[in-house]
This record gives sequence, structure tokens and C-alpha cells, in this order.
Amino acid sequence: MPDASQAGSSAPLADSFGRRIGSLRISVTDRCNLRCVYCMPEDIPWLPRAQLLSLEELARVARIVVASGVRKIRLTGGEPLLRRDLPTLIELLAEIPGLDDLALTTNGTQLARLAGPLRKAGLRRVNVSLDSLDRENFARMAQRDVLAQVLAGIDAAAEASLAPVRINCVPMRGVNDHEALAFAKLARERGFEVRFIEFMPLEHGDRWGRDVMVAGSELRQRIDAVHPLVPDPGCDEHSPSRDWRFADGAPGVIGFIDSMSRPFCAHCNRIRLTADGKLRTCLFSVREHDLRELLRRGASDEEILARLRAVVATKELKHHVGDGLYVKPERTMSRIGG
Repeated sequence: MPDASQAGSSAPLADSFGRRIGSLRISVTDRCNLRCVYCMPEDIPWLPRAQLLSLEELARVARIVVASGVRKIRLTGGEPLLRRDLPTLIELLAEIPGLDDLALTTNGTQLARLAGPLRKAGLRRVNVSLDSLDRENFARMAQRDVLAQVLAGIDAAAEASLAPVRINCVPMRGVNDHEALAFAKLARERGFEVRFIEFMPLEHGDRWGRDVMVAGSELRQRIDAVHPLVPDPGCDEHSPSRDWRFADGAPGVIGFIDSMSRPFCAHCNRIRLTADGKLRTCLFSVREHDLRELLRRGASDEEILARLRAVVATKELKHHVGDGLYVKPERTMSRIGG
């Protein structure tokens, strides 16, 4: 079987609008030990383990896309740290020539014991989902009383030099948006990057609405009124986050992922692979493309790369939330991969 680096990969993956794909998000499991109200229902059935891609299958896809220009890979879930062999996967990915950035998004509940092994395996940085710094409010949103575990995980990540440590917070009006200044204080005191992610209509129920979503610009104004902010000159145009630094020189970064109020589709260079081997060209896409079938029937790297190119060519120009054409995907966020 031809090596991925020889599988006709000289031309980068690009869509029909000229956007070159530089980032792949890989979901390694649909399982999670939390039930965040904006993400996962209490009684969701898990995918059968046999349907999940193996470590070797995940690493093979990663090698092919990296040989075709992808430079960043992020591991997601569900909760990726529930996959017991995750450090082995990280070792496989860290060895891929040309991969510049290997990161992971986690709820942090398992980080206290795994931060060190993950760093040793080759993980470079971590994003931790943390929606509240108040124990009762955290338990209300995550539907599990584990804030102490998450904070211990964040400390362990910092100690293991999984840097920069990024904190992801999904603000919901009347629920946790009053904590914006507390998160800004956390960024200033610990030098963390705190990112506020606008609530998106990908949850399991009907909680989402413009009245519940808090625009990033509103939160930025609240923080700026107390701690003046200036644009981060080093912000990557392909990053979904618009980052700001503190004008007084304090450490830390405040970022805003304004998917709803200020879509960044024109600069989107990401594709996603679900835990069961479906390729998605947009978080909000209603279409999925099966790679597992190719992988398991013995397809060559050239065949897989040809499928990747064909799929990437169909990448949507933009999502349609707010313009009357939006159709909610069948999968919730937890099954797509955060």
C-alpha cells in the first residue's frame, strides 16, 4: 500500500472557494461523563464500540491529511479522555512529519491524572471546557458536581506545561453570563487564555434562542469597562477566536468565538472527522461522508485521498443560522465533536 506521503498529496486540500484546509478535528469518542445542558441529553445512547475508528485508522487518516497540507489536529469528543488508549493515539500522531500543532479539548475531569502522561506522549496544548467558577452554577450547567475535579485538572495541565492553557466558556443569558469578569480575573491571575464561545443551536433540546445567546461583543464591552482590552496583534486569521489582551500589560488573553453574531466562515479552514468515521466539512453541515467504509475495505491511500479531495470540494460557503435557511443537523454537538 502506498505511503500517505506518496499518495498524490503534493497539492493541498482546498475547497471550491479557494480555502486551503489546514486543520482537522478528530472526535475519538461520543461518550461523556457530563451532561452539559447546551450539549448532551441525559439518556443518549452510545455508539457501539465496533463502529468507532481504531487508533490505527485515525492515525492513517491523519497521516494522509497532513501530507496534503493540514498542519493542525485537535482531538475532541464527547470526552476524549474517556478513551483509555488516548495516549497511544497521541504518540502515533505526534510522530507524523509536518504536523505543527497537536491539541485536545476536554472537560478536564480526568486531567489531574492524565496531564503528565499526555504531555509525555506528545500532546502540546489543551483547551478545558469550564462554564462556571461557582460550584452550584457549574453543577446546574454540567448536571454533575465536579468543579473541583476540573479545577484540579487545569492546575495539572499548567504544571505539565500543556501551554497555553485555554479555558472554553459557553455563556448563556441569565445562567452564567454574569461571571464574565470572574473569568477575566482568572485569565489575568493565571495567564490563561479564556475564550467565550457563543451558544450555538446544536444542543439536544430547544434551549437555544437569540434571547439566551450572549453575543461576544456584549461580553467584551463588559470586560473592557473594567479591564480595558486591546486587539491581540498575533491573532491567527484562520482561528475562530478574535483575541484581545489587557491594555495594562497583565498576562492572559480573552478570546471571543462569535459563530452566531459574526460568522467567520470566509476564513474557515477546518474539516471534522467523527468518532465513527464520518467526514464533515462544517460544524453545521447536514451532510456526512463515510470514510470508515473505505478504511475497512482495504482502500489505498490514493483512494482515501481522492475521497477527501472530493468531499472538501463540497465544503459549504457558510452556515445559514440567522438567514432563514438553517436546518439543524441530526447529530448533537457531542456526536459531531466539539
